[in-house]
Amino acid sequence: MEKNVLMQKYEIGRFLGQGNFAKVYHAKNLKTGQSVAVKVINKEMMMKVGMEEQIKREISVMRLVRHPNVVQLYEVMATKKKIYFAMEMVKGGELFDKVSRGRLREDVARKYFQQLIDAVDYCHSLGVCHRDLKPENLLVDENGDLKITDFGLSALVESRKNNGLLHTVCGTPAYVAPEVIKKKGYDGAKADIWSCGVILYVLLAGFVPFSDKNLMEMYKKIIKADCQFPKWFSPDVNRLIYRILDPNPTRRITIAKIVQSRWFRKGYVQIQEFQLPPLFPRNGADILDVQVAFGSSDSDGSPMSIKEESPLKLYQFNAFDLISLSSGLDLSGLFENDQNERQLTRFTTRETPSTVVSMLEEIAQIDDKFKVSKKDGVVRLEGCQTGIKGQLTLDAEIFELTSSLHVVEVKKIAGNTLEYFKFREQYLKPYLNEII
Repeated sequence: MEKNVLMQKYEIGRFLGQGNFAKVYHAKNLKTGQSVAVKVINKEMMMKVGMEEQIKREISVMRLVRHPNVVQLYEVMATKKKIYFAMEMVKGGELFDKVSRGRLREDVARKYFQQLIDAVDYCHSLGVCHRDLKPENLLVDENGDLKITDFGLSALVESRKNNGLLHTVCGTPAYVAPEVIKKKGYDGAKADIWSCGVILYVLLAGFVPFSDKNLMEMYKKIIKADCQFPKWFSPDVNRLIYRILDPNPTRRITIAKIVQSRWFRKGYVQIQEFQLPPLFPRNGADILDVQVAFGSSDSDGSPMSIKEESPLKLYQFNAFDLISLSSGLDLSGLFENDQNERQLTRFTTRETPSTVVSMLEEIAQIDDKFKVSKKDGVVRLEGCQTGIKGQLTLDAEIFELTSSLHVVEVKKIAGNTLEYFKFREQYLKPYLNEII
């Protein structure tokens, strides 16, 4: 059988599965021999069902989230008719398949739940809420480790309304939190915690806690948290699930408290460190991938792909870059106004790049907070102290608009989001205000 080769890079193999407008295949990187999963999205079908924004969001989130218990996105390619995601190959299948054969042993369920909470906690620290956590979206690799996938319904902190809440009703009915059903706005992180509690119940019981043939009756049970605990549940896990499945989100247990619970801590080994993304000559791979997925392809329909660029001292913005960073054609998206929940700070300046770098170095030296490393147009500030989520690490990059006007982006790439917000408001904005 003739080999089916994509981009002269991936040899497409067996069919793995499909959704409404996407198919997934096993593939092999011809250069490295690495197995990958290639998700093939039909553009026409995607546009018909209005899923363009969902795919863009999925690309952006998967580029942002880099965790051992989250499926990794390697590359985005596209033709006129299709979009291709080259992703981490997870060979063990869905966690749902394991549960469908019967409930799991308590120690096995605990391990999966520990890894789930670690990954969800990391996502929340980046301002990412999954919003569709369920066993079908949890994969298991060949080592028996859990991997979260399918971020199509995820939300970033900037998706919130002025009251700080999300308002899009989404998710899978049996796993959705009561406050989502009520349609009055909800905290995405707290809704994720509820879904994690339902997942834990399913792993240990083999069935969902809230079930009814009538959807509205099931919603009534969810809103009241009306469920029974099987007799084989231990007292410790009963207490934990009871606190997670609290219908009042303000009383619901937090992830920090979950991690401290006696049942959770048994055999728990927290991931202390994992590799940070390296210094690249330009950030915003998610923006580039979105451009590839939804931009114009070659006239012959041959695939396009992001290619690594050779190191540049300063990247020059063109008109397309400007438009891609703004909302529609409104260039006000280049500037920070009152968006105090964003993890990316972007501003323009007429100062020279060397002046900007010097000021960033001065900020880093305040109370010896950061170590500074530089490579081409990128300045990395790495915290000297380890916080809640490890060391706070920022990448600052300078882009050239004209010879006398530059765009500066400062982005958190590791550490706790709240620590970043505090640093930005207390140090970054006040010290850089004079050059903005």
